[in-house]
Amino acid sequence: MFSQKQIQQAMKRMGIQSEEIDAEEVIIRCKDKDIVIEEPVVSKIKMSGQETFQVMGKVSERPKGFSSEDVELVMEQTDCSEDEAIKALEETGDIAEAIMKLKN
Repeated sequence: MFSQKQIQQAMKRMGIQSEEIDAEEVIIRCKDKDIVIEEPVVSKIKMSGQETFQVMGKVSERPKGFSSEDVELVMEQTDCSEDEAIKALEETGDIAEAIMKLKN
């Protein structure tokens, strides 16, 4: 088994640079949804003039168009779960309507 230091030295000899990124959240925006990675561990790797990123963490999906702040607002106003807030936002397409729907 190799130590982290040995791996980094070998990568350096091959011209590969690795850097840890202090990220709080990673969002991948797709056509129909956002893939959200919370508590991410992000590494940036430079090799042959190219940069690639490796991301690990807690993955969730949310529909396109609603930010985490929108979901949190609905949750706060209605005392509902995140899943309930997202479902109401998907069904209504509007923050105010989602809140009214969950309060009724």
